Amino acid sequence: MLRRADYASELGAPIIMHDYLTGGFTANTSLAIYSRNKGLLLHIHRAMHAVIDRQRNHGMHFRVLAKALRMSGGDHIHAGTVVGKLEGEREVTLGFVDLLRDDYIEKDRKRGIYFTQDWVSMPGVIPVASGVFTYGICPP
Repeated sequence: MLRRADYASELGAPIIMHDYLTGGFTANTSLAIYSRNKGLLLHIHRAMHAVIDRQRNHGMHFRVLAKALRMSGGDHIHAGTVVGKLEGEREVTLGFVDLLRDDYIEKDRKRGIYFTQDWVSMPGVIPVASGVFTYGICPP
């Protein structure tokens, strides 16, 4: 993984991508630190998330995975949208988007924020719209 990051850097790539769920949090943290030291951005992919966060009976919500990513490290992540293939509930999606990027988040149960969160100096993660998101499906 680190050799691939070195190779991408040698080629002049400004960014690399890692799947934090299949790669694991320890590997992701190592790569996040390594990338930052090399001057590379780390884009986070979330393959397999639907198996975990779309199962209402036994899964966990993406907000939990988003917090784990923020603690693990990364520069931006596919976060889904409120329209399109990765569509989610509008208020809840906006809630975990705030969890990813804001330093301080007030409790707001309708947005899925169940307690106030102060990230202090923990770097944020930029949420990236993904999942066949085109201008034709955007509301006016």
